[in-house]
Amino acid sequence: MRDPAYLLDLIVPEKQPQLLPDVPTDEPRTPTFLFEKALQPFLTEVASEREHELDLIERSVRTCFEELISKRNDVLAKHLLAQDRGDSTAIGLAEMEGQKIQDLVRRRDLRLGELSRQRSLSLQGVERIGLALALPHPERNSPSTTNLKTDRETERKAIAAVIAHEQARGCKIEDVQEQNLGFDLRSLHPVTGELRLVEVKGIGAATGTIFLSPNEKRVAEDRRDLYWLYIVTHCDTEARLQDPIKDPARFAWHEVKKVEHYRLEVNALTATLELRENPTPYGGQR
Repeated sequence: MRDPAYLLDLIVPEKQPQLLPDVPTDEPRTPTFLFEKALQPFLTEVASEREHELDLIERSVRTCFEELISKRNDVLAKHLLAQDRGDSTAIGLAEMEGQKIQDLVRRRDLRLGELSRQRSLSLQGVERIGLALALPHPERNSPSTTNLKTDRETERKAIAAVIAHEQARGCKIEDVQEQNLGFDLRSLHPVTGELRLVEVKGIGAATGTIFLSPNEKRVAEDRRDLYWLYIVTHCDTEARLQDPIKDPARFAWHEVKKVEHYRLEVNALTATLELRENPTPYGGQR
């Protein structure tokens, strides 16, 4: 029911739990469940979009070929008229135009046949290829993991503030939070063509610490030209968007290996956002 990328942000504990729930590993009802709850809704969702796309393609194919055939018919008519007037050279030219018209008709019918077959394409089945058991982390209440828990209300306010900011810039926004792509929003400016992959971090207070998951950190490093970090503070009262940060991967994120994530100290007490890392003592080593 979820994209496989969902597994990227799950945290593996150091010690495996001693007691595991009894989960059947070869349940015959699984394919039926996936077929009814996953495949059928997916097919219903994309069917109308696919039909619309194929209708547009078919209309374009018909229009293009009809225009080409019409022009060739006009040329053929001229050659036939010249042939009726006794022009011997028009006989061969008329025959050549007739062959070109037949070729266009053949190509048109071939393309329309391909589109017809595409309309009948469908996914006929579903197969379970693996089983993953996700349980509450045994150290979920420890200080090192408490801050990793998502505050849905803070997240909602932060996302709303960023969407409002981007729409004010004239951008078209696509919310991709549920797809686990390593960022939350796609922002495209229709005039300049600028695309931003926006990761949104909300803080309830005026300052605090933000975290990146391994998946977010990887995407930030891979797409440094497009990746932006938007930090929203004061989400407990009135959300305030700080200055957007391009290429956040350039900062010194501190890796936490026990529970894999990356943290960055954020000081938002002043009007301009400051990003700081712990200073290195003089003569010391990192």
